[in-house]
Amino acid sequence: MAPRSSFQSYTVYSLPIFDAIMTSFERTLEFAQQLDQVDPLRSFRNEFLFPQHHGKDMLYFTGNSLGLQPKSTKDSILQELNDWAKFGVEGHFLAERPWFSYHEFFSKGSAHLVGAKESEVVVMNQLTVNLHLLLISFYRPQGKRIKILFEAKPFPSDHYAFESQARLHGLDPADVLVEMAPRAGEVNLRTEDIVAKINELGDELAVVCFGAVNYFTGQFFDIETITKAGHSVGANVGFDLAHAAGNVPLTLHDHNVDFACWCTYKYLNSGPGSVSGAFVHEKHHSNKELIRLAGWWGHNKSTRFQMQPGFDPIESAEAWQLSNAPVLSMAAHKAALDLHEKATMKALREKSLKLTAYLEYTIHEVQKHVSKKLEILTPSDPEQRGCQLSTVVNGATKQIVKDLADRGIVVDWREPNVIRMAPVPMYNSYEDIYHFGIALQELLSK
Repeated sequence: MAPRSSFQSYTVYSLPIFDAIMTSFERTLEFAQQLDQVDPLRSFRNEFLFPQHHGKDMLYFTGNSLGLQPKSTKDSILQELNDWAKFGVEGHFLAERPWFSYHEFFSKGSAHLVGAKESEVVVMNQLTVNLHLLLISFYRPQGKRIKILFEAKPFPSDHYAFESQARLHGLDPADVLVEMAPRAGEVNLRTEDIVAKINELGDELAVVCFGAVNYFTGQFFDIETITKAGHSVGANVGFDLAHAAGNVPLTLHDHNVDFACWCTYKYLNSGPGSVSGAFVHEKHHSNKELIRLAGWWGHNKSTRFQMQPGFDPIESAEAWQLSNAPVLSMAAHKAALDLHEKATMKALREKSLKLTAYLEYTIHEVQKHVSKKLEILTPSDPEQRGCQLSTVVNGATKQIVKDLADRGIVVDWREPNVIRMAPVPMYNSYEDIYHFGIALQELLSK
């Protein structure tokens, strides 16, 4: 075991040790229940509301798309509604959680999530909005340094953002965008190939911006190595953490990442379309010449209400704020983030490694009994993935997702034949995975 960062320590499993864990598994209900009995996070399952199927909790494996609702969410939102009713505009200062400084309630928890200092994180807006705001600052093409490097098939919104940022600077996206594809016959990118591409682009490269965990394959990229490589050729380096925040260990400050953003409705369970987080490394905070799209909530707090022209940015990530907090949406996020703080990312990662391994083991066991070929796209190396496993089901159609739903099991489908499953350590169990395996085998045996 070795420390992952100065913020938290994480267990690092070598492949031989991990293989030993895999070989210790058994595909029985009793074994799955035994694992659940010794799970230190098992009580957190009771903190969530599950969709129902014939009066029973569904087996929910789509936390990588939309996390479940914490039971505390309703009360958290009602608190703000009640304070609004009671205080009106004075709720900005008299509410139990004053709205004027509402975003500050998230600094500690968000910093823990992404391995940052509290001054380096802020909760605001939504994911693609934050990505655009950060690119305005960190994509500053000059001369031949105009290119943006990212992984092939990122989440489409990222691709659209890169295209429009190029056009914003009067550039042709075809001259700017560089998609990094895997080698022929391979599914996932090799870190050495990413570094080689960065070095090849050299002084033409303005920004490197990968999805830290690719939404389709579930590959967790080597943030530290990519960041070092990008900086070595003079590029800024950022990450879309939509599928990483709350899922995998992150150490953005120590790894010297320039910027990052994330949504809160997947692994962070904060509700559909909920607020986003943003990270800006402290090395950029005092640079008042750094171009920003300015808004009054990013202005110096001591003079903000003097309402004078001339933007004076706060020397923290808060400077990228445009407007005051969307309190009702953030109230849902607070309920969820409080649960993450209580569980800790260290414990969540520890369980995630074993829970995802059990799902991988189960899929391999199902393959032994069915004719349709199952192929896991996500890397088998636990250090290169979170809890999502993307699996090709050769010969299957989207009907398999409907058939699983008819059995009370929720998974995610991506064309042409990929099922994405995420056993989320906060609320999924080993018994969930056991029952999923039985259902999948029965359906594929037909």
